[in-house]
Amino acid sequence: MNPGPDLSETVPSNLNGLLLAACLQALEPETVSRFDAYLSLILRWNARMNLTAVRDPQIILTRHFVESIACAQRLPSGIHSLLDFGSGAGFPGIPIALCRQEIRVTLAESQAKKAAFLQEAVRSLELSSQVFAGRAEMLTQQFDCVTLRAVDQMEQALAEASSLVRYGGWIAVMTTLTELPRVYGSTAGTFKWLEPLRLPGSDQRVLSLAMKTVDPVE
Repeated sequence: MNPGPDLSETVPSNLNGLLLAACLQALEPETVSRFDAYLSLILRWNARMNLTAVRDPQIILTRHFVESIACAQRLPSGIHSLLDFGSGAGFPGIPIALCRQEIRVTLAESQAKKAAFLQEAVRSLELSSQVFAGRAEMLTQQFDCVTLRAVDQMEQALAEASSLVRYGGWIAVMTTLTELPRVYGSTAGTFKWLEPLRLPGSDQRVLSLAMKTVDPVE
């Protein structure tokens, strides 16, 4: 029987090298170890359910981990509460919780199996994060920041996410340059967008940040 790939060195030997190559800050050894545990958990669950379409450990590192860590490191200071809207396998919410421990992260996921994975990840990684097993728009509180990455019907999701950002708070969208006009159009008049930041390893994928300058509920 094929025992499968030996992952014991995958994260410790590669992750900080990938971050430094992308001009990002290296992580402390304890944090790298927790990412190692996170990767192992993803691979175990992905073997029995469609948690993420990416199954190659190295691509998970370069695409999911590094991009999410880039988001974590580039979020403005002063954020204390964050909602990961449609969290899926936990990107970027879990990496943010691992890298920015001052931020209270809520992981919102409506698919029951994925929400169960997030609960297990929070437990096994000893995170203080909360999992909301339902549609994010059903939440009533507002957050300092809301993140969106690879969500279905992005324009509709942005409209719903906007109401969950407090006045003066932030929205962080991981998307592509092609989709940016739609992103901006979905929040016209409510947010002030900053220059998009290119994500590592891609000419198309970007992180776009905006501050909420108008609260439509007022």
